[in-house]
Amino acid sequence: MKKKRSWLTWALAIIVLLPSAYVVYIYQSIKSTADHIYEERPLKSETTAYTQDPGQQSEWMRAADASERLDKRNQNHSEIDPFTILVLGVDQRPYDRGRSDAMVLMAVHPAEGSILMFNIPRDTRTPIVGHGTVDKINHAYAFGGIEMSIRTVEEFLQFPIDYYIKVDMEGFSNIIDSLGGVAVNNGMAFDYEGYSFKQGPLTLSGEEALAFSRMRYEDPKGDLGRNLRQREVIKGILSRAMNISTVFKLESLLNDIGNSVKTDITFEEMKLFVTDYRDKLQTIEQMEIAGHGQKINGVWYYMVSDKEKEHIHTALTEYMR
Repeated sequence: MKKKRSWLTWALAIIVLLPSAYVVYIYQSIKSTADHIYEERPLKSETTAYTQDPGQQSEWMRAADASERLDKRNQNHSEIDPFTILVLGVDQRPYDRGRSDAMVLMAVHPAEGSILMFNIPRDTRTPIVGHGTVDKINHAYAFGGIEMSIRTVEEFLQFPIDYYIKVDMEGFSNIIDSLGGVAVNNGMAFDYEGYSFKQGPLTLSGEEALAFSRMRYEDPKGDLGRNLRQREVIKGILSRAMNISTVFKLESLLNDIGNSVKTDITFEEMKLFVTDYRDKLQTIEQMEIAGHGQKINGVWYYMVSDKEKEHIHTALTEYMR
């Protein structure tokens, strides 16, 4: 009888402890992935490209020193603070850094339960901060990586970027497959890269979503149409990610994220986003940066007026209050 009671005790202990052990395992997997994808953003003082010629920087950029803004972010961050995230979809190449194929800014306002999202057209003509040239904004990544991209976007918008998420466009499809696909609303029917996309609600696989978000030449709106589809995909990813139902999907997602994503969001900040913000963020608002196409020295650019830049800056400022 004593042996039987002892066996039952061990069986009950295993039944009780296994779920706890699995929870610990999942927690450690999340933390390990978060540590792996974390990439500390270099401070301005550590980046020689931004100290060699301060005369090329605007008054706003000189006042908005990166180290000061990062310190302020770390000191003042609270549960209700709004913040900005720059999402870069990077087209990696075998022999160079590649370029940012997609640039999407998300302004997150937890207290209002909303996200404001808009694309920065990749062909936008603007000064490249730290490079001394005026070029397409997506070239900033090729010239100086993530930091040059961020500082160029900050100068263009005259608004600080709190966080960034860099996603390899090829790995992007694996992330979507791990989430079980992504739901989008397609504004126009089209065929691209062997796929046929009907107008209306669609559920896309990773490869389909990649093709869906890349087509532009057959779209009457050109880049603006592609920008809209990119935002549709990001909306779908956010919706899926906020409603992950099983730990098995979470594990698969973590593996794909670890291979495809880099960010300066820390593990502690990620926990805050998931536990405190996930249920609050119910609304996604969108806007578009207005401009026009123009060839300069044979190169096509997207031209944004000073008036439109001021409009975007004002909209961001008011939204983030």
